[in-house]
Amino acid sequence: MKHVLNELIDHQSLTKQEARQVLVELASGKYNPSQMSSFMTVYMMRNITVEELEGFRDAMLELCIPVRFDEPVMDVCGTGGDGKNTFNISTLSSFVVAAAGQPVAKHGNYGVSSACGSSNVLEYFGYQFTNDVNELKRSLDRANICFMHAPMFHPAMKNVAPIRKELGVKTFFNMLGPMVNPAFPTRQLVGVFSLELARQYGYLYQDTDKDFVILHGLDGHDEISLTGPFKYFFNKGERVATPADLGLPQVTYADIAGGNSVEESAKIFLNILQGKGTEQQQAAVIANSAMALFCADQDAGIELAVLKAREALASGKAYEVFKKLLDK
Repeated sequence: MKHVLNELIDHQSLTKQEARQVLVELASGKYNPSQMSSFMTVYMMRNITVEELEGFRDAMLELCIPVRFDEPVMDVCGTGGDGKNTFNISTLSSFVVAAAGQPVAKHGNYGVSSACGSSNVLEYFGYQFTNDVNELKRSLDRANICFMHAPMFHPAMKNVAPIRKELGVKTFFNMLGPMVNPAFPTRQLVGVFSLELARQYGYLYQDTDKDFVILHGLDGHDEISLTGPFKYFFNKGERVATPADLGLPQVTYADIAGGNSVEESAKIFLNILQGKGTEQQQAAVIANSAMALFCADQDAGIELAVLKAREALASGKAYEVFKKLLDK
């Protein structure tokens, strides 16, 4: 590790194979906490390269507990780490997307740089995490969605988890999260916290057979915040769009703020699902859900996707999906 750290501190980068090997060794417990912390810290101060990202991704997927579904499942998630502390937009969007007919295999974790991640909010409502493949399949059959708590599918990362928690800031593991879904989804909506990372994701996904949409709010959000323009990369290219392009209002940061605790965040979450959220909160969920539905059927266009997302939320179908997920 000393050699690797010296190279990185000297502004050199790792090859794809070197990155893969380092992460395998990191997961095996070969390095001490100080070395692991230093390694993670490097990528908070310099951009990760496409080769490094690809190598880290390959290692994580090699080491994970895989889950295979017969349906073409989708993941809807963000990298986190944008420091904006919005409410759980991508998690809510997952239920809207499932209600609109697209099976969802949601990959999530506890919040690192925010008060409440997707795992925090579902755990608060009593959801029991599982890595039992049959139980996940039953969940998908029952609710059209299943939830995979990342640590249960990446056991090799148990050495890294305490350090990430202690650091409390985004690391390259945030960048990797959406790429290492153990269900190997064929459709993916990803929100990322920087434009550079969005480009890198786009480059890597172009080399796969996935249907993908990668989102970045140009004011720094890892999702469509509706606070300003956003950029999206998809199978056919890249575009900049505004809230008006989706037929949705522009909102303020305060409109989409998350809670300061898991309990507060859960209250906002439930209010929105039950149709008691503000117009601005609902619009943010509709925007991200629509881009996910667009990802699943890009030929149908975004306008139809917005209509489907709005109907799935307003009709209460998304709330029904949520209740079915919790009702084992």
